[in-house]
Order: sequence, then C-alpha cells, then structure tokens
Amino acid sequence: MRDPARILVVDDVADNIEILRMRLTALGYEVDEAGDGEQALAMIAADPPDLVLLDIMMPKIDGLEVVRRLKADRTLPFIPVILVTAKATPRDVVAGLDAGGDDYLTKPIDHGALVARVRAMLRIKALHDEVQALNRGLEIKVNEQVEELQRVGRLRGFLAPQLAQAIVSAGNEKILENHRREVVAMFCDLRGFTSFSETAEPEDIMAVLKEYHGAVGPLIRKYEGTLDRFTGDGMLVFFNDPLPCEDAPERAARLSVEMRDAVAALMPVWSRRGHRLGLGIGMSQGYATLGRIGFEDRFDYTAIGAVINLAARLCSGAADGEVLVSGRLAAAIENVVECEPLGERPMRGMTRPVEVYNLKALRP
Repeated sequence: MRDPARILVVDDVADNIEILRMRLTALGYEVDEAGDGEQALAMIAADPPDLVLLDIMMPKIDGLEVVRRLKADRTLPFIPVILVTAKATPRDVVAGLDAGGDDYLTKPIDHGALVARVRAMLRIKALHDEVQALNRGLEIKVNEQVEELQRVGRLRGFLAPQLAQAIVSAGNEKILENHRREVVAMFCDLRGFTSFSETAEPEDIMAVLKEYHGAVGPLIRKYEGTLDRFTGDGMLVFFNDPLPCEDAPERAARLSVEMRDAVAALMPVWSRRGHRLGLGIGMSQGYATLGRIGFEDRFDYTAIGAVINLAARLCSGAADGEVLVSGRLAAAIENVVECEPLGERPMRGMTRPVEVYNLKALRP
C-alpha cells in the first residue's frame, strides 16, 4: 500500500466529490476522482487505488454493478470499497454488501464516520497486502526448494547424496561439463554370473542382484564414490570426480576390501541355493575425460579413457576374491594395504604388458 494512501472517489455529482476530496486531502491522503462507473473501472484497471469511495446511484453503470465487476476481476489486487448511499434501509445495505462492498456510508456523510471507516479499511488493506507479500515470498521459497529437490534427485542417480547436495547448494552444474582429471577407477562384477544367468530362473537372478547391490551400494556411498552405472552384475565406480578428494586411492582401496568382504558374507547363502558365484575387482589410476552424457530428462555421468579400460581389463582377469590393481595405484596405496606383485601381464587392446598387483589386505 502506498504512503500516503491513494483513494478514488466515484460520484456523478461534482459537489459531492469536492466535499470528499477536501476532507480526505486534509487527512493527508491522495485523492483521484471519477464521474461515473465506466470511468472508475477504467481508472482502477490502469492504476489500482488503495481504497474506493463509491456512490451507488449513478448513470450508465451504478455502484453495485461497479463493485461486482471490481471484485470479479482476478487480475486486480484486493481493493476495499466503501459504498456511499442516500438510502440506509437494511435492504439497501444488504444489497450493497452482498454485491461485494466492504463497508458503507450514508448521505449526508458524517465526518467522524468517514474518518473511522476510511482508516479501518486502509488498515485492512495494509494487512492484506502484507499477507500477500508473505505468501509470495513463501511461494518463491517453496518453488526454489522444489527445484533444488528435483536437481538433487537427478544428481543422486550417479552421485553420493552428500555430493549431489553440495553441487546443488553451490548452484552451479558446470562441474558436470566435460573435463579432464586424474581419477581412480574401479570395476567389479560377479565371477560365474554368466553361466549362472544362463540356467537360473529370472526370479533367482533378480534376487541375487538385489542382495549384491544391497550389500555394496551403501559402501559406495560410505566412501563417496561416483557410481557410473550398473550393467547387470558389473559396475563402475570412480573417485576424485566430480568433487576432488585428496585420498582417492585410499578410499578406493578400503572400499574394495569392504566390498569383497560383503560379497564373501553372501556367498554361503548363495551356495546353499546352488549358486556358485564370487567377486572380482580391478582398479587403476590415471587421467580420464569425464562429463555428462545422454539427453533431456535422462542422462548419466561417465568417465572415458585408458584408465577406465585398464580397470575393466584387470577386473576381467581377477579370480574370485582378487582385487587386481595397476602398478601406479599400488604405489599410491602401499602404506595402506598389502599388495602382492604378480608381474607384467598382457591386456587385451593394450600394446604393452601392464604391471599388476593383487591387493591382499589392509595394513594394521
């Protein structure tokens, strides 16, 4: 509401308008004037006032019709209307209030009544505007929170929840654009799963995968690894991206040991069902190109490069219970884990043999 408040006086009698104008301006209000209902509606639509003093008996459009149209217009803010009438019968008063009037004055207008009613209506207007402002602020806040939840939901598909929340809180997804960074890549899948899936019932396959994912998924979140994708029994996890972590090699090593132990705890249950399954893991360290791929409403965050291919080849060569790591990664985690050198091994798709180590256990 303006300060001072602006009041529109509507009457087809110029003397009546002049009397009200003088009284209201003496009270410090700004006053606009309209000589009939059509002019009043046009002025209100162009620049809504804070209060309308509206005569009922007017040519063209009477006051009751004006207030009906005014209150029916959803594009206008709340504008209190005081109806001014020469008739003070209960029937006339009820008709005016039923049409949408907020209060009424009878002619001749008593100055004290005028002041009291104008001030009361302007207080109501001020309170209404304040509530509307609070509602708008609340609506904006709710929309922002909904948008943030949606963004977190999209990011949680491939990030640990705390990392997704951190990116959203920063308000910047540029970190997900294509870039190059050193990462530790981990591939893991179940040994014997291919032959198992060829003979097992689909329900048994789904049950095994549910147990497997349920065991290793919380561990990936625990160490804040970035889960690239599930491909049946296989998965790719990498560290140090999209948010950097200085201890990426150590996190990957500890995760691999806990994943191996978690799957080992499941193997007796699977064995009793006749499922011969195990877990193999391959890890390497090096530079990769990372970024978001896909299309609108469905995208993944992935890593591409020789380091990813090497981790996949090491995983393929790992026997049940083995965690095969590249020489570079083994050197980075030698203070954390005990590694057994396996010598150089040829890797499919790579021109030179690769120095391979078997991660045995965490150091005390």
